[in-house]
Amino acid sequence: MDTLSRVERSKRMALIGGKDTKPELLVRKIVRSFGYQFRLNVSNLPGKPDIVFPNRRKVIFVHGCFWHRHPGCDLARLPKSKRQFWVPKLQENRRRDLRNIAKLRREKWGVCVVWECQLGKTASIGKRIRNFLEKNDAKR
Repeated sequence: MDTLSRVERSKRMALIGGKDTKPELLVRKIVRSFGYQFRLNVSNLPGKPDIVFPNRRKVIFVHGCFWHRHPGCDLARLPKSKRQFWVPKLQENRRRDLRNIAKLRREKWGVCVVWECQLGKTASIGKRIRNFLEKNDAKR
């Protein structure tokens, strides 16, 4: 059973933003520190990627572990209440993400997914992002 009333739960859920989240801002800061220029939330690409490098044909998605169902992650646990609502919703989020990534790859875009839980290790995630951005496009 939910510990909040419907009105309180609605207000709390409305505070969750879809863009400019703390994880996104941190990834942007890392990318900027490497000197790369990028565009944000390009709506004509599948999935509206969080960070887009048009000249390199590469994108970065910054995913929250809960909302995007990070496999094997403790942050992706299911809520205890209203499972009949949450399970299908979160499963569809995951399926949609996989479809969008597949579409981007078919269109020859490089895709990198950065998970919220990985951002505690900024040095290793920075190295991973740099390797992704510097990787020769011909090897994709």
